Amino acid sequence: VQLQASGGGLVQPGGSLKLSCAASGSIKSINAMGWYRQAPGKRRELVAVLTSGDATNYADSVKGRFTISRGNGKNTVDLQMDSLSPEDTAVYLCNAEGVTTTAGVFEYDYWGQGTQVTVSS
Repeated sequence: VQLQASGGGLVQPGGSLKLSCAASGSIKSINAMGWYRQAPGKRRELVAVLTSGDATNYADSVKGRFTISRGNGKNTVDLQMDSLSPEDTAVYLCNAEGVTTTAGVFEYDYWGQGTQVTVSS
């Protein structure tokens, strides 16, 4: 199982970016997919998560500004980030939680490579 993240980059304060994450491999089911972020010198924190039952959870700091949704492909999630501020600058990491493979193997979570989001004027 692999997670491929895309999007990110440099944006001015108040701008928008969209991140996408696609899980591939011999996947039977995924309980939830989401995004975390880690800024220099800070702990990794949850940004947003979308469950297989379509429940969502957001960090308080991004509520009303970020939206997580299913992407166009199977096992994909998008994170639309609006009204970005310098405090959103971080490496964003995609996560898949509760993955069952077609061979019946269960793994608690997988991580994709990080994508840098920089908000600066």
